[in-house]
Amino acid sequence: PTINNTETAMTLFPILDVPTAQSSLLLRRPPDEIPVPPAVSQRLAELFGEDLTPAQAVQRILRDVRTRGDQAVRDWGQRLDGAAPDSLRVPPEELRQALAELPADLRAALQESADRVRAFYQRQPLTSWITNASGGTLGQWVRPIRRVGLYVPAGTAPLPSSVIMSAVPAQVAGVPEIVLAAPPARGTGRIAPVILAAAALLGIEEVYVMGGAQAVAALAYGTPSVPPVDKIFGPGNLFVTLAKREVYGLVGIDSLAGPTETLIIADDSARPDWVAADLLAQAEHDVLASAVLLTPSPRLAEAVRSQVLSQMQTLSRISILQTSLSQSSGAVLIRDLDEAAALANAFGAEHLCLSVADPWRLAEKITCAGGVFLGEHSCEVLGDYAAGPSHVMPTGGSARFSSPVNVWDFAKLISLVALDPQTAAQISRSAARLADAEGLDGHAAAARMRQ
Repeated sequence: PTINNTETAMTLFPILDVPTAQSSLLLRRPPDEIPVPPAVSQRLAELFGEDLTPAQAVQRILRDVRTRGDQAVRDWGQRLDGAAPDSLRVPPEELRQALAELPADLRAALQESADRVRAFYQRQPLTSWITNASGGTLGQWVRPIRRVGLYVPAGTAPLPSSVIMSAVPAQVAGVPEIVLAAPPARGTGRIAPVILAAAALLGIEEVYVMGGAQAVAALAYGTPSVPPVDKIFGPGNLFVTLAKREVYGLVGIDSLAGPTETLIIADDSARPDWVAADLLAQAEHDVLASAVLLTPSPRLAEAVRSQVLSQMQTLSRISILQTSLSQSSGAVLIRDLDEAAALANAFGAEHLCLSVADPWRLAEKITCAGGVFLGEHSCEVLGDYAAGPSHVMPTGGSARFSSPVNVWDFAKLISLVALDPQTAAQISRSAARLADAEGLDGHAAAARMRQ
């Protein structure tokens, strides 16, 4: 499809004032309150025979997988992906074959990405420590999580980069069992070979053909073919996010990933064509993706909008772009860069790009973002693939309290307490008194026995 009338073009990438943007583009909603496209609602009604919200649909899928195991995973794969694999687990020889058949330049690109990500996370310390300075021995042990499940999205495009961005930090943390799950290419029942090749490149041997909420359910509850994991990682669509929220507590999760988002702050020094290209790169992910420009320059806003409308005509995912650019993307005219920083901190973008004359000065004012990309050469696309940090970053404003996926996400702390008798006797008096104040006489009695 192409943009063939002025009325349609005017709805794409609107230019707004701040109050209007705060009630639309910059408004945060919980995952289950994100507007669902009519096509998704219609598809749910067709699948379930009644009108259901995404959250209700996810709950039904989870219950089914928990009850019927492998067969439910295959059935939902057939209904949602158009094909069901004979076996959920990918044979090891298929992984090796995918890597062997990968074009040399693509293999080199994956290897460079993995090397840069590994080098980045090897600088993140995982430190156990013990001290004998407190009347005995105190400390903490750092231990890797035993078994993790990595979800690799492939609904609208296969993402081998997501294999690297989740698996490499897990390997650096020392996780002994790394499991990968990815949906099959539509109608094939098989995972895209490039994803399998990325897994093989990293030495991951346990890979399952399953996507969506049914994959999260299998990883969390376990099935006859899929042993359960301890924590689930990886971005996904709304249904994957809602499923992760449902199983949290039984297993750990990295985050509740919402639609992907980029916020670009740009001044008159920015190149309109580069800014537009960076916005389109984010908006093409899916129909709910958000690509927003904050600028004090009306001239730049108009130039970027013109470039967006022009460049999108050359891209293959124009149908997705038409939706994301009209529903959740646009430019916002601001007073100055100080206001931009304040809006950015309140929004807490997954990706915050500073395309300004002095990005380091503006960066000093940023307190809330998943990742900050300084200058026009540090574009977010390079962060997606090969810069170093994982591209799995907090979305939906969760950068206010969470971080990008990192080595610590794949580890846990164990507190160590080994007091000598004298210190135990000394602090037992305080412990007993505090227990008395709380009305816990059993606690108090146990403490006084050590006096």
